[in-house]
Amino acid sequence: MALLLWLGSQLSSIWSNISILGLFLTVFTLLLDFMKRRKKWSRYPPGPASLPFIGTMFSIDFHNPHRSFGQLQKKFGNIFSLQNCWTNVVVLNGYKAVKEALVHKSEDFADRPHFPIYEHMGYGKNCEGIVVARYGHVWKELRRFSLSALRNFGMGKKSLEERVVEEAGFLCSEIKSKEGKSFDIHVPLNNAVCNMICHIVFGDRFDYGDETFKKLSWLFQNSLDQETGFLPQGKAAEENGFHYNSLRLVTLDLFTAGSETTSTTLRWALLYMLLHPEIQSKVQAEIDRVIGRERPPSMTDQASMPYTNAVIHEVQRCGDIVPVGIPHMTYRDTELQGFFIPKGTTIITNLSSVLKDETVWEKPNEFYPEHFLDAKGQFVKPEAFLPFSAGRRACLGEQLARMELFLFFTTLLQKFTFVLPEDQPRPRQDGHFALTNSPHPYLLRALPR
Repeated sequence: MALLLWLGSQLSSIWSNISILGLFLTVFTLLLDFMKRRKKWSRYPPGPASLPFIGTMFSIDFHNPHRSFGQLQKKFGNIFSLQNCWTNVVVLNGYKAVKEALVHKSEDFADRPHFPIYEHMGYGKNCEGIVVARYGHVWKELRRFSLSALRNFGMGKKSLEERVVEEAGFLCSEIKSKEGKSFDIHVPLNNAVCNMICHIVFGDRFDYGDETFKKLSWLFQNSLDQETGFLPQGKAAEENGFHYNSLRLVTLDLFTAGSETTSTTLRWALLYMLLHPEIQSKVQAEIDRVIGRERPPSMTDQASMPYTNAVIHEVQRCGDIVPVGIPHMTYRDTELQGFFIPKGTTIITNLSSVLKDETVWEKPNEFYPEHFLDAKGQFVKPEAFLPFSAGRRACLGEQLARMELFLFFTTLLQKFTFVLPEDQPRPRQDGHFALTNSPHPYLLRALPR
C-alpha cells in the first residue's frame, strides 16, 4: 500500500512537472510568435487583426483574393497590411497607389519574394528567370538578353506579324472543320497562341494534332527540356545568369506568360461577343469597312479601327486576366503615401482594383467599350489601363501580346460569327481564379460569314 502511495505521489509530481514544462513551452512559443509578428515600425499600414501563427490568412478567400482585397480596401484604405504566418505582406489598391509604387518608385518595389514551387520543380533556391527572379544584376542581364532575343526573332517586325497572320489562318481552318457544330474553343485558341512561342523558341510551329505538341502543351507548365546551344556560353556568361537552369526557366517563363494570358484573353473576347451580339456586329462592320472579307488583317489597320481596338482593350480590362499580378518585394526601405514599408516586405499589387477603379471608369463592372472612345469615337487609353502591370517588372511580351490579340481577334470575326448553341444556358460571366482569371468552360458555334 505504501508503495502504491509512493508511486502515485511520484506520478503526480511528474505530471505536475510536465504541466509546468508544457505551460512554459506554450508561453515561450506564444511570445516568440508575438515577437515575430510584432511591428516595430511606426506608420506601418493598418490591417485586420492577426491571429497567432496563422496571421490574417482567415481574412482572405484564396479562391477570389482580389474580391477579399476589395472588401478590406473599403475598411482599411488603399494601402493595408496582412500577415501570412510570419511573412509581412502589404496590398496596394487603386490606380494612384499602384502607379506610385510601380512607376514613380519602381526600383523600391522591383524585388521578388521566394517562390517555393520553383525549388520543388528542381530549379534550386536561387532560380534566375525573368518573371520570378530576385532583382539585381543577374535579372537585369537575363531580361536584357530576353528582350534582345525576342526582337531578333521578330517581335515588333513584319516577319513575326506574318507568322501570326499565318497561324490565325490555321486556327480558322481548325474552327471551320467543326462545321458549325457547338464546341469548346479553349484548346484551339491555346494551340494557336502557344505555336507563336514555339516559333520564337524552336523556330517552327506544330500541327494541332501532333502528339509531341500535345505533350508539350501539357508539360510546359512544369518544365522544358531543350537545347540551349544558341545562347551565350563560358564562365563569364554563367556568372551573369546564362547557365542551363536559368535559361530553362526563362523559356518556361516565355511559354507560361506568353501563351496562357493571351489565350485566356481571347476566350474572354469570344465570350463577350456571345453575350453582346450587337457589339460583335459593330466590330464586324468596322472590319468589313476597313479590311474587307478577303484580305488578312495587318497591324497597320489598327489605327483605322478605333471601335475594334476599344473592344479588345475592354476585354482586357473587364476580363481582369491577372487580377493580383505576381507578388513584388521591397528592394529597400521605402515610403508610400505616408506609410513606411520596410525592405523585404511582400507586395501585392491588386491590379483588379486599378482596372475597376470607380474613380477612373464610368461603368467599372460592366463590359463597356466606350471606356476607350472619346466623344468623337476615336480611341483613347486611360492611364489606369494596366493589364500588363507597369515599371521594371512590366510584362516582357506586352508588344507581342498586343499584336496577337489584334490579329487573332480581327481574323476570327472577319471569318466567323460566333453564337450560343440553342441548347446551352447563358454562360457565366464570373471568372475562375488560379493565378489567372479565366472564363468558366463554355460552348459556342462558329458560323462562316
